[in-house]
Amino acid sequence: MTMTELKTKVKVVPAKQEDKLAQALYHAYQERQPLEMTEWEKVVSDDQTAYAVQDQLMELKNQPLGGYKVSLTSQETQDMFDSNEPLYGAQVQNHFVQSPANLSLKSDLLDPLAEVELVFKAKEDLQVTDSLEDLRRKTTVAAGVEVPDARFTDWFPSLSKYLVIADAAVGGFVVYGPERESTSLTVAEFEDVKAHLAHNGEVVAEGTSAEVLGNPLKSLQWLVKKLAAQGKTLHAGERVSSGTFLLPPHLTEGTWTASFNHDFADVVVEVSK
Repeated sequence: MTMTELKTKVKVVPAKQEDKLAQALYHAYQERQPLEMTEWEKVVSDDQTAYAVQDQLMELKNQPLGGYKVSLTSQETQDMFDSNEPLYGAQVQNHFVQSPANLSLKSDLLDPLAEVELVFKAKEDLQVTDSLEDLRRKTTVAAGVEVPDARFTDWFPSLSKYLVIADAAVGGFVVYGPERESTSLTVAEFEDVKAHLAHNGEVVAEGTSAEVLGNPLKSLQWLVKKLAAQGKTLHAGERVSSGTFLLPPHLTEGTWTASFNHDFADVVVEVSK
């Protein structure tokens, strides 16, 4: 049988659309060439498929897992994305960076936002049975600025929830300050962390930790349970950006500074063109 005859006998099976989406997201991630939302919005229409695409995307990245980001932790953001619960995205290790950080709009980012969050780090594997007190004892905490950044054009706030999940919760970078024991705050104090975000010295937004499911520890607890339901574990050493205190502005060139109460150090992000 000739090669031509063999080829005619082989049935070519096209890749599933969700596989194509994972490949397209990876290409956009690598080459910084954003996708058009309208070309992909019908590919995923349920959480399970969206998280499966996210898993494929992380496999394609083939980089160490640094942790997770939790999104849609306020009623306002859940309403914006037509969701009744938060969602999460896995984040590669080298996209968790210490403050002060330098990011480039040209070489690092596509269409970024700026969020103010608390960032937890697990000191040991976290369990689905952990109470808020257990999580406080098993983690460190730091102030943070999370920089969401989608692989889609003009994505905020019109990107579908399922494409947000598929794109690793539109993960960009997480900039975190000095880490300290979470036991330095009581559970009640975690409900009352206040922060403001300034751009070139001018305050542009402010909010409180109560926006994060009432308490950022509850966001961490939600993530541990969600991962367990998917057969995953939040391991020692992994970080979690737990949810924004405020509706995020677009990240633009200049100096961004997030300032918190409870003696957290400022988090600084220098953004260049």
